[in-house]
Amino acid sequence: MDFSDVGVRHTILNSVQLHHFIDISPSAAAIAKEARLCVIAIVVGAFFGLVFSLLFPRFDRPAIMKTFASFALFAAGATAQVIQSASFGYDKTISPTRDSIPGWNIGGEGSDPQILSNKLILTPPYPGNVRGSAWAQKPITQSEWSAEFQFRGSGQERSGGNLQLWYAKDGQTRVGTSSIYTVGQFDGFALVIDTHGGRGGSIRGFLNDGTTDYKSHRSVDSLAFGHCDYAYRNLGRPSVVKLKHTTSTFEVTVDDKVCFATDKVALPSGNTFGITAATPENPDSFEVFKFVLESAAGQGQVIPPKVGTPQQQAARNQEQQQNTVPDPSTGNTVLDHGIAAQFVDLGGRLQLTNKATTNILQDMKSQASKNEARQAELLQKLASKDQVAALDSRLQRIEQLLQTIQRDLEGKDYSGSFNQLHDTLRTSHLSLSETLQGSLLSAITASTPRMGFFIFMVIAFQVVLAISYVVYKRRRANMPKKFL
Repeated sequence: MDFSDVGVRHTILNSVQLHHFIDISPSAAAIAKEARLCVIAIVVGAFFGLVFSLLFPRFDRPAIMKTFASFALFAAGATAQVIQSASFGYDKTISPTRDSIPGWNIGGEGSDPQILSNKLILTPPYPGNVRGSAWAQKPITQSEWSAEFQFRGSGQERSGGNLQLWYAKDGQTRVGTSSIYTVGQFDGFALVIDTHGGRGGSIRGFLNDGTTDYKSHRSVDSLAFGHCDYAYRNLGRPSVVKLKHTTSTFEVTVDDKVCFATDKVALPSGNTFGITAATPENPDSFEVFKFVLESAAGQGQVIPPKVGTPQQQAARNQEQQQNTVPDPSTGNTVLDHGIAAQFVDLGGRLQLTNKATTNILQDMKSQASKNEARQAELLQKLASKDQVAALDSRLQRIEQLLQTIQRDLEGKDYSGSFNQLHDTLRTSHLSLSETLQGSLLSAITASTPRMGFFIFMVIAFQVVLAISYVVYKRRRANMPKKFL
């Protein structure tokens, strides 16, 4: 059986697979996984206890089986705890509201970060010169932890920016919205994601004990103690960065590949996690989808944020102790307490399993109601019997009309009518030709100019020219002559 965020798949005999596609929330899937681990642990512990009791019959069989069952439960329960007060994105939505994230302080310069249902946009694609930050409100008290950080960076070809994941003391006041290049004397660890060196992207780790002023340092890039190349821009999917800190190692992985690791780094507890981003004038957009912090030591349950007064918390603890049912004694006080604690934890896990089952049933009911609504909508869109009968009758009437027209065309002779029409057209053509011919001839004759009048005008013009020339010659001859 495989649990996932989109459904449950059962494999039977490695040949038949039944797929039930149910919209299961990530929290319900995680609870189902934990319940499966508990059942497997109980079965394995009982089996080994039975084998041990058969090999060594001198020992008390019920005590041995309880002991192995408790060990198996402890091994199954030693999973990571999700520290809910310093995490977001592990549920269906980042925040129930779009104004804030529970347990985090959101701020920015130039533009406020946008909180959507599935992501936190620290820097938008436009405008540039923007800074955004998100800081956990409470410091981390665990010394061993692991963190999963999902982000996405996108922008134009020549755009840029940097994204920092901080684990610093008093980070909200000392770091704020600063980047690794503008921060002062911070105390803690910084993971920087940017395009340093022009290699398309890199992830680097920086440490400071509060004595080095990064803002005034000549070469901040030389202070990195670990790095790897990673082209994170415009991937179209979130990049997954995981940090693991224990007493023996500190490791950073990117997309399930080791970026850098060392056994010489030991970070103290009491620091605060934070995320900052800064962009130039041509910006990159940095989006954060998830930040989940887990404690290595625990019983696989979600650690809720500490809400209420100490008196209220003590009352709740006392009520839980009163509701606890102790197991039969085995004679060993330490073993009895361990078994009792494990069975209390098992009861809590079973309650979570019941809650997950209830959620699954509710999801199945909602899916069934959606399917019924879709079926009803499809039935409404389909044509009814009356509509189909009316359409059939219309088609029959059209068919009868076409058959009547066909019979009329085939039964009657229209040759006489066509001959009469041909004679009429011929008569009209002849009469029109004769009438047009007479009209055109009379119009041409009436509009033609008279040639006699034209010849008279030409002769008269020549006579006038001759008389004018003679008069001019005579006058010139009679004029007095002048001599110099």
